[in-house]
Amino acid sequence: MARKGWFFCLKHHAVEPASQACRAADRLGPYPDPETASRALEIARERTEAADEAERRYEDED
Repeated sequence: MARKGWFFCLKHHAVEPASQACRAADRLGPYPDPETASRALEIARERTEAADEAERRYEDED
């Protein structure tokens, strides 16, 4: 089964196709295309900020 998608390698700070991606512990993804994979760190930061905000709102409800 061929691997599909694109990954961002945390070790090399580079976008890699699934067929040549580094080990799972060293990458983010999969993403649908290289452009999205190149934004992996930004996407992760946005998701973390959103989760932190949701947690703050949840804690404020108590």
